[in-house]
Amino acid sequence: MTQKALPKFSATIGCYKNDNPKDFETAFLSIYNQTVRPDEIIITVDGPIPPELDAVVTRFETEYLAVILRSEQNNGQGIAHSMAVSHAKYDWIAIMDADDISVPDRFEKQLAVIADHPEISVLGGQIDEFIGTPDNVVGIRNVPLEDYMIKRYLRIRCPFNHTSILLNTHMVKEAGNYQGWHYNEDYFLYCRMLEKGAVFCNLPDILCHVRVGKEMYERRGGWRYFKSEAKLQGWMYKHKIIAFPRYCINVAIRLCVQVFMPNWLRGFVFQKLFRKHK
Repeated sequence: MTQKALPKFSATIGCYKNDNPKDFETAFLSIYNQTVRPDEIIITVDGPIPPELDAVVTRFETEYLAVILRSEQNNGQGIAHSMAVSHAKYDWIAIMDADDISVPDRFEKQLAVIADHPEISVLGGQIDEFIGTPDNVVGIRNVPLEDYMIKRYLRIRCPFNHTSILLNTHMVKEAGNYQGWHYNEDYFLYCRMLEKGAVFCNLPDILCHVRVGKEMYERRGGWRYFKSEAKLQGWMYKHKIIAFPRYCINVAIRLCVQVFMPNWLRGFVFQKLFRKHK
């Protein structure tokens, strides 16, 4: 039996002033040194960055022929990703965060599924979370696999691990591309893609090792974060993605976790209730 040709694809990774240069280098090389290498790698530079980080970006442009897209000011992750999607040459684009590590065969696994099921619009996978080094795993975030279950899960929580996804660029553009929405740019995009009839899928495999720490739970708390989440839940209710009872439950849970809980307790809740342990 003749094996289907894998589609060509772009990959994008962004950085901004607070990113650690060594972690960014590790993240970039994890998507370059793949069993199936991207046909194009786009680095988005979100505003001014320190010289040490800029030197890494410039080296990747020279040595690895990465495409560099720079913005004069820090506009946030959503706008940076929208730049990459708009610029991408190919029908598929893989997303990567600046301090995570993709497993070596991530793209080979994802592209093999896309070759057989080109109707898929978003293809993600599972992640494990580590502190310090990738072998120090502290949790696994499992997300549902099948389209129906993903769309049910979306009504409660974000159904993808963003750093693991492969996107159909045409469907992303049809849904309005990434847009600014504080810490919820990806969730907002999936909701709009749902309205456009997107097909969702997650692989059962761990595709990325995700760096975590105390600051991650701090970012997931506070009034600003809660207001962003509550506003998105309101948008979902207005667009009839969720009913009013689900809207009330979702907002109430987020208020308790993101506003009333101290950081240490929020970290405990995420680790014990929202993560699987080996």
